Amino acid sequence: MSNIRNFVIIAHIDHGKSTLADRFLELTGTVEKRKMQNQYLDQMELERERGITIKLQPVRMKYGDYILNLIDTPGHVDFSYEVSRSLAAVEGAILLVDASKGIQAQTLANLHLAQQQKLAIVPVINKIDLTNARTTQVKEELSYLLGVEPEEILEISAKNGIGIDNVLKKIIEKVPAPQNETDGLKALIFDSAFDAYKGVIAYVRVFSGSIKQQQPIVAFATKAKAEVLETGYFAPALTQSRELKAGEIGYVATGLKDPGLIRVGDTITSIEALNPKSDPPAERAGIRKNIKLENSNDFEFTPLPGYKEPQPMVFASFFPENSDEYDVLRDALSKLKLTDASLTFEPESSAGLGRGFRVGFLGMLHVEIISERLKREFGLNLIISTPSVEYEIKLKAKSEKLKIRSATQLPDPSLIESIAEPMVAMELIMPSSYLGNIMEMASTYRNTYKGTEYIGKETAVLRYEMPLAEIVTDFYDKLKSVSSGYASMGYEPAGVQRGDLVRLDVIIANDIVEPFSRIVPKEKAYHEGRAMVAKLKEIIPPQMFEIAVQAAVGGKVIARETIRAQGKDVTQHMYGGDITRKMKLWKKQKRGKARMKETGRVNLPQDVFLKMLKR
Repeated sequence: MSNIRNFVIIAHIDHGKSTLADRFLELTGTVEKRKMQNQYLDQMELERERGITIKLQPVRMKYGDYILNLIDTPGHVDFSYEVSRSLAAVEGAILLVDASKGIQAQTLANLHLAQQQKLAIVPVINKIDLTNARTTQVKEELSYLLGVEPEEILEISAKNGIGIDNVLKKIIEKVPAPQNETDGLKALIFDSAFDAYKGVIAYVRVFSGSIKQQQPIVAFATKAKAEVLETGYFAPALTQSRELKAGEIGYVATGLKDPGLIRVGDTITSIEALNPKSDPPAERAGIRKNIKLENSNDFEFTPLPGYKEPQPMVFASFFPENSDEYDVLRDALSKLKLTDASLTFEPESSAGLGRGFRVGFLGMLHVEIISERLKREFGLNLIISTPSVEYEIKLKAKSEKLKIRSATQLPDPSLIESIAEPMVAMELIMPSSYLGNIMEMASTYRNTYKGTEYIGKETAVLRYEMPLAEIVTDFYDKLKSVSSGYASMGYEPAGVQRGDLVRLDVIIANDIVEPFSRIVPKEKAYHEGRAMVAKLKEIIPPQMFEIAVQAAVGGKVIARETIRAQGKDVTQHMYGGDITRKMKLWKKQKRGKARMKETGRVNLPQDVFLKMLKR
């Protein structure tokens, strides 16, 4: 165990985590040169396309006499739960900072998470080869932030392979070796996957004891028993081994076919460790495979502390375009949840769209990634509602509180005493020169200014408290725009607050289209409604009759646009003759259009919903 080092790379998005991991794989000879490619650990097609890490990825490397277990983590704020899961399984972290961009929001957020877990921090500045690198300045900021001497901070270029050796040596020197705490088996599940033949595959860090093939194990939280089909480590492909010993990171194929029986953050242990307080050993040994054990209060066992449970912050309704694919969508979401613990979903039905699911996410990028994965990996075409947040409704009659995740669930306004919305404490980090621009941009959103701080000489931190609903759509894009891409943001929940909120509906051809319904501040209802109907006028294809597109609050229309009828020349087959012959056909066409306007329905294509999703 003294020769094992378990560590993660944490950083803001696009600071070079995956490139540094590539250099580690090359330097340690874990991957052959002919097989090497950029972003090697990013196995998902989407990750390569976007150039970002979405899923954490473990890998085992051999460096001299040492075994190094690395977990490469995402940097985007929407995937910070992946980071918190990884941190629970390691003893150290490389804090990577871009020499040109400096400390950014997720640098701070991930650092705080690592410090809470009492991990050894190895500070590293990357991209020192860039012409606009501010290496000395960033080094000062980082030494101030961590309270270390500037000489202790390593300087590297992951792209050019400069200084990579020094990072691995520093990890061996600074990150402590794992400790075997007890004799019994305890292994933390930090991720999982599903295989048709091997069942649920748990990604584990073994804290004590060992796991071998054909060994009976039990998951503490679900009390589900299984017999180990296979154990191994990540090289980075799954590589079989005889056993996983204390201090090691690897995988366990459980053979369980129900994904719900293996939960991320749970502890795997042996049946002997779960000693019932009363039953004799002979009866305990008779417990059969896949039978859930009794209440956890009957056992003397302390599970490993798990990780911070992610709370979904943004909700959107997913409906299959083809209503027969409801079961396919349910199975697809179940499989994605296995590898994405933050994903939540519950059944929902809509008069216009049929059966679907209300799905919970951590942010807008998360919505995009999941919808794209459902389309690519499961061939599902979806209709997606405008994302919303969870509101707390207080009713007049019984003074009871309801929690709603969709505008369609909002009760009649006459029954509501108040509506409260979730708030977030937000940190914006930027070069000082952009402070004025960003404060001006932030003033267009509902917020409470909390203060300004400085890290070093040229980096400012702005703090606001604002409704989550204000930032889930276009706040991030505008922030990047006004700061030339240099500013970054991080946020965390800060309770709920009452607001003057109303339901805004969109009515197309006299039908309310529920996926477009939203809860908005009363003072913004007109502008939001005006913008929505104007956009719908542009993106809804013309029909054979005139379509009225309206925005309404409480039944009162506040904005309207009209989509003109598609033209058709009903007289094209005629030539010459009396004009009255043509006039008869025109009048007949006019009467037909009037009838269609009264009774006609508009079937909106899926791209209309997707274009409305992207503000």
